[in-house]
Amino acid sequence: MNQQQKWMSLLGLANRARKVISGEELVVKEIRQQKAKLVLLSQDASANTMKKVKDKCTFYQVPFKTVEDRYQLGQAIGKDARVVVSINDAGFAAKLKTLLD
Repeated sequence: MNQQQKWMSLLGLANRARKVISGEELVVKEIRQQKAKLVLLSQDASANTMKKVKDKCTFYQVPFKTVEDRYQLGQAIGKDARVVVSINDAGFAAKLKTLLD
C-alpha cells in the first residue's frame, strides 16, 4: 500500500467515524469555532476558495495540507468531488499530517 492509498484509507476511516466535514462553508464554520484540527484542500480549487480557506487557517492557527485533486479527496470519503474537508479529531489529524508530509 503506497502513501496515497494510506492517507485516503485513513480519511475514509475518519469519515466513517463522523470526524470529517466537507464543503467550503461548513469547513470555514468549523475553523471559526476552532473544531477543525486539520484542513485538506485540493490543489485544483479556485483561487478565491484557496485564499479564503488558507487565510482562515492562518488566522485561527489551523494546519492545512494540499492534496492532488478534488476527485481524489471526494473518493476518499465516498462522495463526489470535494474541494475542502476538515478533520475534527486530533488523532486522525496527527496521523494524516505525517502521511501527507
